[in-house]
Amino acid sequence: MNGAYRSFAYRVDIGVPVERVWRAFTDTKLLRRWSAEGASITPREKGRLHVVFGSDVEVDGHIDVMVTPHRMRLILLPTPGMPGSDAVIVEDFLFERGKGDSVVRLLSSGVPSAPRWVAYYLNKRRHWELALTRLKVFLEKGLDQDHLRSR
Repeated sequence: MNGAYRSFAYRVDIGVPVERVWRAFTDTKLLRRWSAEGASITPREKGRLHVVFGSDVEVDGHIDVMVTPHRMRLILLPTPGMPGSDAVIVEDFLFERGKGDSVVRLLSSGVPSAPRWVAYYLNKRRHWELALTRLKVFLEKGLDQDHLRSR
């Protein structure tokens, strides 16, 4: 299996316009509310997204492609808990506009299939799936709009 890689795709349909989904991803204050406390983003090409999902998964990504509000591609940087490798791990988020709703797709690739990577791969996949489900609930309940109601 030397040279083999794992990938996964995840899709979530969210009943709000894509601009709200994009803002929830690219505004650090909102990102922290649905993903993880302490998350941060510098929303631009050559920027960075950093999220620590509990004690077992940290995502630190260099934003190499950003097309507002359609796409954000991350090249993951080495983090504690990530096995050593020269692999290039990519997280590609695609934001698609529907009729008043949105589709978010995560395409993750490049995780080596070696046994020492299995736990990392499974934990990262599980945490992104949970986080994107929380994003759906967060936006559909209008929790991103709290600041507008308090005015």
